Amino acid sequence: MGQRNIVKPLLFLQEIAPIIRFHHENYDGSGYPEGLKGQEIPLLARIVRLADSFDAMTTDRPYRKALELSEASRELQKHAGTYYDPSLVDPFLAVVKEVYERENC
Repeated sequence: MGQRNIVKPLLFLQEIAPIIRFHHENYDGSGYPEGLKGQEIPLLARIVRLADSFDAMTTDRPYRKALELSEASRELQKHAGTYYDPSLVDPFLAVVKEVYERENC
């Protein structure tokens, strides 16, 4: 069952269905489910793509330990323009750094 069908019966999620559906699209068009590219991908889906990837990198998983903030930041920057919208990576990381510094003072 595709992502579209998963949320279809949930009327309260219809407004955000495109975000859910397209948050695995890559900025260069190599993602899924539709191979959307660049600005074709809804803005909020591009933002969720960053946040989801960052969370996956910075959270312990059964198969690996979480990356440090600096390592995860380098990964996002490395793939800016490929996986991630290059105009969003630096502002996203600035907010993450600000929150991290505030919480770890």
